[in-house]
This record gives sequence, C-alpha cells and structure tokens, in this order.
Amino acid sequence: MGRPTMEDVARRAGVSRALVSLVMRNSPQVSPGRREAVLQAAAELGYAPHAMARSLASHTSTVLGVLVSDLHNAFFAEVVDGLDAAARAAGFELVFNTGCRDAAREQKAVASLLSFRPAGVALLGPVVPAATIATAAATCPVVLVARTVRSTAVDLVNDDGRTGSALAVDHLAALGHTAIAHFDGGAGSQAAPRRRGYQEAMSRHGLEALVVPSEYTDTAGARSTRELLAARPAPTAIVAANDYNAVGVIAALEEAGLRVPEDVSVVGYDNTGLAAMHHVGLTTVHQPAVDMGRLAAEALIARVRGGGSPVHRLLQPSLVVRSTTAPPRACGFTASTAR
Repeated sequence: MGRPTMEDVARRAGVSRALVSLVMRNSPQVSPGRREAVLQAAAELGYAPHAMARSLASHTSTVLGVLVSDLHNAFFAEVVDGLDAAARAAGFELVFNTGCRDAAREQKAVASLLSFRPAGVALLGPVVPAATIATAAATCPVVLVARTVRSTAVDLVNDDGRTGSALAVDHLAALGHTAIAHFDGGAGSQAAPRRRGYQEAMSRHGLEALVVPSEYTDTAGARSTRELLAARPAPTAIVAANDYNAVGVIAALEEAGLRVPEDVSVVGYDNTGLAAMHHVGLTTVHQPAVDMGRLAAEALIARVRGGGSPVHRLLQPSLVVRSTTAPPRACGFTASTAR
C-alpha cells in the first residue's frame, strides 16, 4: 500500500477532500466534531501532509528556514531548542541548513533555504557578508541570533558580549589574577564585542591586555595555547573564546604539565552542557540560549504575521563559577611583562 493521500483520509472520515484540506490548514471554519473525525482518520491511516505542499497550494508558508553556523557547537543546539518549541507552538515547522562557519558555503545554504519559499529565515551565528543578509531580508523576514548588522530590516537577538567578557575579567581580578589573557574568536560572530569587553575590563582594573588570536573550536584553543606557551611564560588566567575553545585550552595546558586551576585558571563562554559536565566543571559566562531561540522565533513569526517593525533584543549574560578558576599561585608572567 502506498503513502496515504488526502483522498484516503476524506473517504475514511466520510467528508469531502476540501474539508480535509481545511482541517490540515487549521482553518477555524471547521466544526470541532468534523475536525476530530478528520484527525482521527488521518492518525489511523498514518497520513502526514507535506508542509511545503500545503504552503505552495495555499500561498501561505508555514515553514521557517534555519541556518546553523556550527553544528558542533552545543550553544546553537540549545538555541534551536527554544526556536523549535516556539515555532511549533505557533503552527510553524523548521527546515535546516548549515555552512560550517564558511562564508561561501553559508551563502549557498541561505540561497537553498530561500528556494523553499519559507515564511521567514533565522540565521544562527552566520559569517556571511551583511549584503547576503540584506538580500535575504528583501525576500522574507529575517532574524539574526548571535550576530549584529546595521539594518532596520532585520530582527536581532544577542547577548551582551561586552558585559559577558567583563564579568569573566572581574571574577579573575577579584581572585587576585593580574596576568589574564583573552583567546579571541577571530572572524566568528560576537568575537568583537567579547574582545572589546575584555580590553575595557582589563583597562578598568589597571591591567595590560593580551589578546591571543584563536577561533571558536577546541582545536584552535589547543593550538593557540601551544603557540602562547612557546612564546612566553603562561598567564595565570585565560578567558577563552567559548566553551569549546576552553576545552582545547585546558587540554594543551595539561599537555604542557600545567594544572587547571592550580597553575592557570580558565573561563569559557556560553555555558553549554559540556561546561556543566562534572569532569569538566568549567567556569563560564552563561548565554540564555533557549530564551534567545524562543525570542528569535517570536520576533520572526510576529513579522510574518504583519507584526510591525523589527526588534533588537540584547540579553544580559551571567557568570557561572565552577572548578576551573581559583586564586593564582606565585608563578607565570605578570602584567608588567605582558606585551
């Protein structure tokens, strides 16, 4: 037996195909009794209407496209949790694509999503040029998560990276650290405000900043740590680009015979599930990822339904202290030797 059709559902429920179509579009014109009969028949037959087919037939899409910049980063998985829950509650479904943190691949991924003629698109941490985002926004409503652009046509949902990095520096300075390095997120989204927050906080504490080039991956964290240790004595603390970068930092420090936090304290960013694992116990800056996803979906759906002007939401981070930070020992370079 082939895949059940709308006609099969109509015959089983004893109604017209047109009425089944109204039920599948969640039309308020159908009585509760007939709606129940159609849904019961659909469940018995295992009928599931194709979202894209419904959209094309009705000229009203119930699909939201989602670009996930990095499938390996659990932060984005948590954003998707919030996005998906809010979208489904509003009757929308999600279609995903990724560009693996590569601008050219992300441009193709965005074009692919737009080819589905979605009601709107959510871009999570994209590294595509602003022009690509503007082109997408001219086609349908667009929301950015963990990325900022100067546009009045795009919804933005971010955490305050400047404040987040400052929280990390303030915590380490309160413990007595003066030699605090920052591993930069490179061209990754939100790297600039986190770097700026670190530099401003170091200046406020009268400390000399040391920004080490890196990326939002564990391999980059390990590589940058090895390069740093080859060039100078270890700092007493490192503010990593994110949690995954911090895991690489810790691995490379231990490889070099340095203990965390006895010799070097490490702070991550994002507060992913990885950071909370008992054997990791990473002190980190918490981004409310699930809330960010929910707010992104709500903003996008409001725009789809004619809800007016785009919104720019900036959520406040918080510090979660675990076991990778402690007062410094009398070792490592000092602020006066940093350059």
